[in-house]
Amino acid sequence: MVSLIGMAQDQLNDYKYIIVPKKFDGFKKENQYQTSTLVKFLFTEKGFQAVYEDELPGELNNNRCLGLVANLIDDSSMFTTKAGVVLENCKGQEVFTTAIGKSKEKDYKLAYGQALRNAFKSFDTVNYSYNGKADTSEPVRVSFKDDVKQVEEKAPYEPKNRQPMVEQVATKETQSYKDNTPQPSNYKSVQSPQAVAPAPRVVINASQSDKGTLYAQEIPNGFQLVDSTPKIQLKIFKTSLPNYFLAEGDGENGVVFQQGGKWYFEQYVDGKLKTEELAVKF
Repeated sequence: MVSLIGMAQDQLNDYKYIIVPKKFDGFKKENQYQTSTLVKFLFTEKGFQAVYEDELPGELNNNRCLGLVANLIDDSSMFTTKAGVVLENCKGQEVFTTAIGKSKEKDYKLAYGQALRNAFKSFDTVNYSYNGKADTSEPVRVSFKDDVKQVEEKAPYEPKNRQPMVEQVATKETQSYKDNTPQPSNYKSVQSPQAVAPAPRVVINASQSDKGTLYAQEIPNGFQLVDSTPKIQLKIFKTSLPNYFLAEGDGENGVVFQQGGKWYFEQYVDGKLKTEELAVKF
C-alpha cells in the first residue's frame, strides 16, 4: 500500500494543473448539484491548481499535457449516492483514481457533497508538489511520413504541337520558306465578372499568430491545421481559387491564403479586419 501511494504521488507531481469540467458526463446541466464548484474547491484545498475547462491559463491552453482532467465517477443506486473522481492525462490515460465516497442523504446536493468529500480523503496521504517535469518534457513531434504517397514517374513532357515555327528547305534542287508563327486574332473573349480571380492584395500590418507552427493534414475538401500538442487549430476548405481557403476554428471564421510565399489567416474581430501570419507546413 505504501509503495502504491508513493507511485501515485510521483505521478501527480508531474502535472501542474487540474482541469475541472463545468458539466460532468451524465448530468444535464452545468454544475448540477454544485459538483463542479465543489470538486474545484476540494482540489484547491488539497494544494492543487484547479481551473475550469473554459478558463485555462495561456501555458495550459498551449500545452494541455501540463494538466490532468478530472472526471466524475457516478455509481449511485436508488438509495445510495456513490461518487469519486478519476484523473486522466492529455492522452486519456488514467493517472489517479479516488476511492468511491458514499452518502445516504435524500437531497442530491447534500448527497453528492458528502460522497465527494469522502472520496477526496484518498488525497490525505498524498503530499502533492509539482516537480516541473511537464515544463521540460520533450515537445510532441508530428510525423507525416506515412501520409506521403509515392508519385508515379511520368514520361518526359512532349509538346502537343510539333510543327516548327519556321519550315525552310535550301538545297540545289529546292528552295522554300514558310513562317508558321501564330498571327494575332481580332477575337476578344468575354469573361463573366464572377469568374475573374481577384487581384492579389497587399498584406500590411499582419501580426504573428500565437498558434505556433501548424502541420497540414489532408481531409475531404481541404486540410486540418494541427499544432504540436497535437490540437486542431483550424480547418481550411478549398475554393475555386488556388491557395485560397475558407477557414473555421474554435470560435474563429475567416479565410486562409498564400501571398509572397507566406500564409495568412484573416477574420473579422469586433467588426475589424484582423490579419495573422501563419507558419504552416504541408
